[in-house]
Amino acid sequence: MIKMIVTTLIVTVVSATSYASPSEKYPVSPLAWELHVDRVGDVIFRYVRFLSESEYPCLRLETFVSYADVLDSAKGWAASIRFNKKVWDQFEKFYHRPDTFSLGVCNGCQLMALLGWVPWRGIADELQPRFIHNKSGRFESRFSTVKILKSPSIMLRGMENSVLGIWVAHGEGLAYFPDNKVFNECEQGLAPIRYVDDESKITEAYPFNPNGSPTGIAGLCSPDGRHLAMMPHPERAVLTWQWGWMPEELKNSLDASPWLTMFQNAREWCEKK
Repeated sequence: MIKMIVTTLIVTVVSATSYASPSEKYPVSPLAWELHVDRVGDVIFRYVRFLSESEYPCLRLETFVSYADVLDSAKGWAASIRFNKKVWDQFEKFYHRPDTFSLGVCNGCQLMALLGWVPWRGIADELQPRFIHNKSGRFESRFSTVKILKSPSIMLRGMENSVLGIWVAHGEGLAYFPDNKVFNECEQGLAPIRYVDDESKITEAYPFNPNGSPTGIAGLCSPDGRHLAMMPHPERAVLTWQWGWMPEELKNSLDASPWLTMFQNAREWCEKK
């Protein structure tokens, strides 16, 4: 049975973090998720099982600094998981359980790509899409605009065609596809979040697209919709006052930002499982 406390919006979450994480509390306060934090380093040291237990329906992979990003973003964290069989087996079991879902934001998005969780399992390492250094060559922190496209993502259900403001804060967010076939398949619904310009058109132009990703790709999801990885930060834009800018008509008519829908969708999905 899935462990879940149901009030306004509470889902039990296991958060797999690295040390020096600056954001393990970000999604908790505005979203009211009951959080269980397990640092991957502790999991490796103690060989504890924290993902394969049925009480956790969600894995949240968050922003963090892995080995000071000396190895590039998320690579140290990914190596800690992939090259430790006991930990890797936990992640694999969690991924394949039909009653679970995961959200990777920013560095968590980079990690999900390096683990092969998005866009789908089984892609050879040398062909696996991943997120690399921004074309600008610098860390980009700005309030960007994205458009949500139709996709199987359970968290983005009902948000199709929305154009929303959202914070980005990354130095390595350029979606890189070594294989054109994989890229073309992702274009068919597995890249649901795109950077857009002031006319709401998908763009590769800087600074609307902060990293230069092809066709404005800002995130990837799995074909079954349970696993979503995105570079922008929806958890930092759930409340209207968190937005860098919002049209007055929206500001006066909303109690919470449209990004809250993501997490309401997650709760509803859990309740059905």
